[in-house]
Amino acid sequence: MPTLKLSILGLMISLMLLISPMTQAEQKQTFANLDVHYIALNSTFLTPKIARAYKIKRSAYNGLINISVLDTNQVGNPGVEAKLTGTARNLLGNSITLAFREVKEGNAIYYLAEVPFRNEETFTFDIKVESQGKSNKLKFIQKFYVEDN
Repeated sequence: MPTLKLSILGLMISLMLLISPMTQAEQKQTFANLDVHYIALNSTFLTPKIARAYKIKRSAYNGLINISVLDTNQVGNPGVEAKLTGTARNLLGNSITLAFREVKEGNAIYYLAEVPFRNEETFTFDIKVESQGKSNKLKFIQKFYVEDN
C-alpha cells in the first residue's frame, strides 16, 4: 500500500478524536516498556476512499478497533509487532471473536479489527497483546451509536 494512504488513515483517526463528540479520546494502557494505544469508533467516520483502501466495511452498523503497540524504551517510541487476539462481548453475553490485521507504514504499525453492532450497543473488549516475548491483557468498554452515512 502506498505510504500516503496510510498516513491519511492515521491523520483521519487523529482528527476524529478532536472533532467527534461520539468517539472517546484515544486511550492507552502501559505494560512495562510497552504503551498500547487503542480506539473504537464507527466505521462511517472513515471516508469511503479510505475504507476501500484498507478493506474496511464502512457501515452505520460496523465498528472499527485500532490498536498500536509502542516501545517506550526506544528513541521515538516506535511501533512494534504484536500478536493480538480477543473478543468483544455485549451486555447479553454474546461474544464476537476479533480478527486483527496488521497495517505497517515505516515505524508505524496498526492493528485493525471490525465489530458489527446495533445502535447503543455496549461491548466489553478482552484483548491479549503478545509482543517482545510478553503477554498482556487489554480490557476496555465501548458503547457504539449508529451514525448516518
